[in-house]
Amino acid sequence: QLQLVESGGGLVQPGGSLRLSCAAHGSPLDWYAIGWFRQVLGKEREGVACISIKGGGTMYADSVKGRFAISKDAVKNMVHLQMNSLKAEDTAVYYCVAGMGRCGSLALYEYGYWGQGTQVTVSS
Repeated sequence: QLQLVESGGGLVQPGGSLRLSCAAHGSPLDWYAIGWFRQVLGKEREGVACISIKGGGTMYADSVKGRFAISKDAVKNMVHLQMNSLKAEDTAVYYCVAGMGRCGSLALYEYGYWGQGTQVTVSS
């Protein structure tokens, strides 16, 4: 059973950077797409980015294009999300997610495995 564990959240000032990490346990990631979703209390979960472990194809939400970068470390079975030029509206709980196949969509139903989430707060 695949388990995902996030780390790297915290408090950062507007314009700053954070790097989130997702460690996968219980299964190699070779056949998965790994993504990041985020949720603000009272709002729906929003897909942020995904990456295909095979091939490395990526996809980003318009709201983070040019600021966030998703990457994989197949040897360590990890995925990272580098977040730059952070804004107050990026404040949310960020979840690492996994789904079978390639990264072709940021739709919620594509991802059946979820981590416990890590809080990112952007504030001065």
